[in-house]
Amino acid sequence: MSPERERFKQALRSHAERKTNAIAVWGDQLKLDYATLYAEVVYRQQRLRDEHVKVVALALDNGVEAMLWDLAVLFEGLTCLTLPPFFSPAQRSHCLELSQAGLVIAEPELEGELQTAGYEKTGEFWRRTFSGPNRMPEGTAKLTFTSGTTGTPKGVCLSAESILRVARELDQASKPTDPQHHLALLPLAILLENLGCYAALYAGATLSLPSQKTLGIQGASGVDVPRLLGCLANRTPESLILVPQLLLILVSAAEQKAFSPYALRFAAVGGARVSEELLHRAQRIGLPVYEGYGLSECASVVCLNRPETRRPGSVGRPLPHVDIRLADDGEVLIKGSTLLGYLGEAPHTDEWWPSGDLGEFDSEGFLYLKGRKKHQFVTSYGRNVNPEWVEAELTHRLHIAQAFVYGEAMPSNHALLWPHRPDCTDEDLAAAVAHANEALPDYAQVHHWTRLAQPFTPANGLLTANGRPRRDAIVERYRAQLTEAAFLEESAS
Repeated sequence: MSPERERFKQALRSHAERKTNAIAVWGDQLKLDYATLYAEVVYRQQRLRDEHVKVVALALDNGVEAMLWDLAVLFEGLTCLTLPPFFSPAQRSHCLELSQAGLVIAEPELEGELQTAGYEKTGEFWRRTFSGPNRMPEGTAKLTFTSGTTGTPKGVCLSAESILRVARELDQASKPTDPQHHLALLPLAILLENLGCYAALYAGATLSLPSQKTLGIQGASGVDVPRLLGCLANRTPESLILVPQLLLILVSAAEQKAFSPYALRFAAVGGARVSEELLHRAQRIGLPVYEGYGLSECASVVCLNRPETRRPGSVGRPLPHVDIRLADDGEVLIKGSTLLGYLGEAPHTDEWWPSGDLGEFDSEGFLYLKGRKKHQFVTSYGRNVNPEWVEAELTHRLHIAQAFVYGEAMPSNHALLWPHRPDCTDEDLAAAVAHANEALPDYAQVHHWTRLAQPFTPANGLLTANGRPRRDAIVERYRAQLTEAAFLEESAS
């Protein structure tokens, strides 16, 4: 067993012995103390051992069972593939096939999907035998698929050493505020939340794991705000991990006296760019928000503002185990807890990981991000979207000749559309958008669109000579239309 894995298991064993009756995990109804948690994990390890598999996929909603199986897979030294609830059936099938997951533990509603994928049910497990070589890097403990910059997301392979070092550093970062109750708002399949839960267990805190249904969260971006606020009021957590859109919801609710932030001691926010104004609003209402930065390829968090050291507008200083330097063009290069490789590709051997993000440091070592080198954007819910993927789906439809999709730091995506024919009606365009959305996971779908008065052309400066959109020029020309719907959503919040 790796040193970090042994260290984490020893921490749980110690809590089981010393905090026998302290609540460790709290699902929708079920509560387990630390002694029971540890015993249940050991029991599940034995059950996995009897199955003789190497890769276990978890397609479970947040809850006690999801956490118990996650820990059992980790401590048994197997590879754990976590499948986000907002992935489409095609994406889930792709992940299972590529990973050669021999055993799946899933929610009942996925039964038909798993049967179609060739799995057979034995008890509570779904099993399938794969033939052919598995190109999983040796030592992969966690396999996390990116949220999908294209239709077929890439599998990031991480060691136990990498993920548990980050979890331990998250525990250390929050120590000055000593939160004793963490509530998981994001799905456990999100690496950031997964490691946040490990950090809470490291600290011997209570880990609340209400289901996404109980929280009122559906898919990648649907939120029943009254239900969410009711759950938070009922549980009064002391720490949370937020994406910018959830932070906006809580800040807006607090400003309207619909949410009390005073039980919170530590709220980490990341996954996408956060506006400095929103951070100042959070500060004014007493919400202790600490912005961070990370990426799956570096085991999630690499920088974080902390109670004693924070600068609004920055993503904080690097965690102790991370080194960051800037390339000549300003790209952020990261060393420490980097991936073993992408699933199915050659192992990663370079000690520095090119993040694709541009940044700069201030004189005190705080990192400020300045945008991305590539075209992909990140929604305010923290989902990565390659606009060219969505645009291709749109222009494959009967009525749409040109499409441009934008959603950077916005709760929903907006498309600019030019029809094939002038007699195409708005209803025809709406039907084409709806048809394209059926082929996309919800975080990539188009929620608002604008009909263009003229097409993109090289003559008006919105296309290159070889027909590619000039993205910066288009955003500049149509910024008001692209952001108007998002502004109205924020105002309504």
